Amino acid sequence: MKTIFEQGTFNAYQERSLQHAMNEVVRFSAQTTVFISHKHDDLGDLQGVLGFLEKHYNVKVYIDSRDSSMPAITSEVTANNIKSRIEKCDKFILLATNGAIESKWCNWELGFGDAKKYKNHIALFPMKPQGTYDSSYKGNEYMRIYPYICYFDGTERYTNGTSISKGYYIGEFKETGNYITPLSEWFNSK
Repeated sequence: MKTIFEQGTFNAYQERSLQHAMNEVVRFSAQTTVFISHKHDDLGDLQGVLGFLEKHYNVKVYIDSRDSSMPAITSEVTANNIKSRIEKCDKFILLATNGAIESKWCNWELGFGDAKKYKNHIALFPMKPQGTYDSSYKGNEYMRIYPYICYFDGTERYTNGTSISKGYYIGEFKETGNYITPLSEWFNSK
């Protein structure tokens, strides 16, 4: 099971341009809409994740860092626009790199997303620097609070002994144990 991905894992999906993810989300679409909170320094990883999600899960992604309607200088208008975009999207994902975990804006967006999307509509996409140990990942405590995207390679088993199918899931820690939901099912739940 992979619970924390290395940065660069999704680089093969970077062929998608970030430009189309800057348009304001329209709820009339049958596609699930996703607000991805991210640190602006992580645009390479963001582009790969965006391409991966759109290709494999047919979702419409919104990112604020490319939205030309955002003010040039961060202000209360920026915050209000972001709040509006989070509310309009069906799902909220934090691209949870070490930089994003330390970012005051990402934490603010996560807090607002928590209030508007918690529990079934919010998730972390945990990413650590290449070549580092999971234990050095700065978002480990966040993964105890929020659902997170993870991967199973098909060799793992549920506690009842049945095989877990290969693929991506939403993992979640609860007092009664760890639970997973197929990522496609999570995206399709409204």
